[in-house]
Amino acid sequence: MYAGMRMAEDKELCDAARKIQATFRGHLTRKLVKDDDDAIPEDVDIQEITKKVAEELDIDLSDPELNKAATKIQASFRGHKIRKDITPVE
Repeated sequence: MYAGMRMAEDKELCDAARKIQATFRGHLTRKLVKDDDDAIPEDVDIQEITKKVAEELDIDLSDPELNKAATKIQASFRGHKIRKDITPVE
């Protein structure tokens, strides 16, 4: 029974992480398009944008579950990047 509960928690965590990512990507894209259609600003302050998105969505950035989800996202991306960069040895 414990394993089933753990899987449900992991699924909820992944769903929350996915929603955070999608919302942030959409917000960033809208911001970049709104600022200037021809150029992407070089001084995009990710921390500032993150705080604004968190305020808009009423997200508590100090929530341990949110940090756990963010860590999982980062680890998954790093693993993906490493696997992509490694070329097969022949």
